[in-house]
Amino acid sequence: MIVAAEPVNRRELDRYVQRVSDRWPLQRALLGGARVDDDLGRGPQRERGPEFVIVLVSEFFDGVPWLERVYQAGSLWDASEMGDLADVHCYTPGEFERKVAALPAVRRAADCGLDLLA
Repeated sequence: MIVAAEPVNRRELDRYVQRVSDRWPLQRALLGGARVDDDLGRGPQRERGPEFVIVLVSEFFDGVPWLERVYQAGSLWDASEMGDLADVHCYTPGEFERKVAALPAVRRAADCGLDLLA
């Protein structure tokens, strides 16, 4: 039996992007994951994977250790409002280009996720 997930909370996503942008101005903010696939009507997934995949791109991440970026950006995510945790990725523009080629979750968010800055 497949249970439909709640729709993506766009209002809370906007607030999340604003909280992150207050610390690091963003060039890109992408949302992917199983919940986005549900919301866009892509149907049941064979392997569901993370409910939310957040990909944040900022030139201001340069010089900030990767784990620190991810921890800080992840701590700004409100899992109770969104209905689940997020797999957070934080990259400089150059790192993002490399990760799109190397990581399927990042590539999928870039190819068919939601652009949260649009």
